[in-house]
Amino acid sequence: MLRPAVFLDRDGTIVEDRGVLAKPSDVVFYPDTFDALKRLQDRFLLFLVTNQPWVARGIITLDDVNRVNTWVVSRLAEHGVTITAVYVCPHEREDGCHCIKPRPYFLHMAGKEHSVDLERSFTIGDHPHDVEFGRSVGGRGVYVRTGHGEKHVNDLQPGEIVTSGIKEAADWILRNS
Repeated sequence: MLRPAVFLDRDGTIVEDRGVLAKPSDVVFYPDTFDALKRLQDRFLLFLVTNQPWVARGIITLDDVNRVNTWVVSRLAEHGVTITAVYVCPHEREDGCHCIKPRPYFLHMAGKEHSVDLERSFTIGDHPHDVEFGRSVGGRGVYVRTGHGEKHVNDLQPGEIVTSGIKEAADWILRNS
């Protein structure tokens, strides 16, 4: 049976966007992250999907990104939150890769690997491409004003769902699914 999912951006969505997160000690969770994700996981599989162009620029390594992601996932687990899988695009947008958001590569991968119903799924993020990411497969995107959200809110298409942060995004999804 197919299950719906929520695909979460990392930086600026569930953790503060502090530029390059090269080590676990750089990570600061938003206060509402744990509760919001616990509520979502009652009805959805949860995934992390993150663009990390710092790798392509040679600023950090993919090992650095994986170490931070492993720490994030284990911290979430300590708070009762299960992340089904983590997907990372280490490329620059100009590289023309197949995996950078909003391209749906990782959504299709999750659909196949974890029996996800993409049309009943949601994406949450602080960039317009996070919202477009969900729409690209018939799902819904929810925009948060945290991270880079205030900076890019005027770049959204009319009618997009805009929330103040992860708690409000979770509330909206739970009311509208």
